[in-house]
Parts: sequence; C-alpha cells; structure tokens
Amino acid sequence: MNIKDLLKKSSNKEGFTKEELAFMLSLPEDSLGSYAIMHEANRIAKALSGNKAEVHAQFALNISRCACNCQFCSFAASNEIFKEDSNIGVESAIKSAQLFESNGANAIFVMATADYPLAKYLEVSREVRKNLKSETVLIANVGDQTLKNAIKIKDCGYAGVYHALRLREGRDTNLSPEKRKESIRNFQEAGLIVGTCVEPIGPEHTDEELAEMILYTASIAPAYSGAARRITIPNSSLAKYGMISELRMAKIVAVTRLGIPRETAGNCTHEPCTLGALAGANLFWAETGANPRDIKEKTENGRGGTVEHCRKLFWETNWDVLTGPSVFYRQRPPKINEAFNYPAGLSAGPL
Repeated sequence: MNIKDLLKKSSNKEGFTKEELAFMLSLPEDSLGSYAIMHEANRIAKALSGNKAEVHAQFALNISRCACNCQFCSFAASNEIFKEDSNIGVESAIKSAQLFESNGANAIFVMATADYPLAKYLEVSREVRKNLKSETVLIANVGDQTLKNAIKIKDCGYAGVYHALRLREGRDTNLSPEKRKESIRNFQEAGLIVGTCVEPIGPEHTDEELAEMILYTASIAPAYSGAARRITIPNSSLAKYGMISELRMAKIVAVTRLGIPRETAGNCTHEPCTLGALAGANLFWAETGANPRDIKEKTENGRGGTVEHCRKLFWETNWDVLTGPSVFYRQRPPKINEAFNYPAGLSAGPL
C-alpha cells in the first residue's frame, strides 16, 4: 500500500477500505504523504463547493447537569462543571438567532441538552422561526428522538439536524450507539437533512476506530461529515489522555474528505482553525451561550468564535465564504449506494 496509489484512487472517485483509511491516518502528521492527502482533500472540497466555504452559528437554550454523562462534555453531571441548571427565555433566543442572521451566518443552530423538554424546545423554536427571514436556514441540535418527535421538529421549520454517533458511544457516554443510529434514521425519514462528524477525537482513539467511524458517516449520506478534536474538560475521566494537535486533527479532516462521497460537498471541523481549512474543511461554526466544550457559561467569553472570525480564518487560507442560505442543507445527498463506489460490504460500516 502506498500513498501514490491511494491518491490515484481518490482522483478516480473510488471508495476506500477501512485498511486504506487507517493507513492514511497512520502516516506521520508532518510527512510528505500527509501533506499530499491534505492537498488532495483541499482540492476536492474546493471543487465540490466552488471554493465557497460556509460559516454556521449555534446558540444554546440551556445549561444542564446532564445525566447522559458524556465524559467529553462540560454539561455532564459527573464532571461537576456547572453547579446549577439554567435556561434562556424566548426573547433571548430570538435575539441570539437574529444576531447571527444579521452577521450573515449561512445556517443557525438551536442547541439544547438531551434532557431539555421537547415541548419547550418546539415552543421556543416556533417563535424563533417566526422572527427570522423565511430563507434563513434553521438547524436543530437535540438529543435522540423518535420518528414522531422528529416530524414535530421538521414541522417547526427546521431544515435539518446535527446528530453524531460519537467515538466510543456507550463507553464514554450513558447513551446507546444503536439509539443514536436509530435517531439519525428517524430524522432522515422525517425529511430533515442530517449533518454529522467524526468526533470527539482524542489521543487514545486508534486509526482503526477513526476509519470505522469515517465509513459510518459515509454510510448515512450526510449533508457534511468532517472531524473534530476533543477539548479537555477538567475533572472528566478523559482528561488524563489530553488532546490531539491541530495538525493531527487537520490530517483526520483530510482523510475524512477522501473517505466521503463526492455528492456530500460539506466537510466540517471544530474548533475553527486555518490548518483545518487548508486540509479541506469548508464548514466552521461560531457559537454563543453554553458550549459542551467550554467551562464558561457564555462561550462568547471563552472558546466560542464569531461569524466574522470564522470568515477571517477562511480568508487566510484562500477560501471565499458563501453569502446567503447554506447550500449544504439545501441539497439532499442521494442514498450512499447510489452516491459512491464503496467496496462490497462497507456501505453501512462496521459500527
């Protein structure tokens, strides 16, 4: 197996096996092979999106000491970051959404923790939707849902959702991997376009684990995939492992781009960085309010970036930024078997 042959497969739009993806992931980050992969990913991403990156924005409806206890999350009750639960009101939610809209975000995400009451989420969402322009793209970021609830979310005016099967789901979280996958299917059946990601990546995750997750994200035909590193949360059981570097994350972003069908134009990374953009990421997020990667109640005073900051990072790496509603959430990708020539037996991934 060599990088020259793998790059040729990429140029021919062929799919990759788990072993091939793991081999690319195993190359030293500062090697010529890794730089070649990042260059190829950048080429693909720019060609697919017409060199138009997107900046999406997210605000949170609440802070919760969440019983799901995802060890990478500042909301986990077991991590003891936040001492009290809190919610923002309808007016604050509307103002947050309108600020992002006026700043030119291509899509606006409304996030709530898994234990936030769905009825309340729908109530706030309807008011937010009524106070935005009709063309503004609204995206939900919520916990696992039944098909019935997914349809309710769609009926509130959401175009799509962000939902991910996280690395070591069920081991580092109290959530069921099968339930996560079922929710993704429910969202799609309800008519919501799903965006996802390989996340949250830490030093302990093997190349084989990452390759499997890349194949899984490919199998659901998402609006975008991508890769995001884990930010260390103090007191968590995962803090002892530390973090991967931005360069490591950028290489994983690039391999993910090579492993995802061309019909999926989006390739995200978080948190925003120039190395990610150089490696083929064409989607960043700005954030306000609570943030599962931040220990501050208002992430705009901590890790959260602004729409303008994300635009600046793309400009630094020769990306233009889309003006207007998100294209990634406008075009529904085809079913995976129609979209990409994956080797037999890999279309659903081993997860």
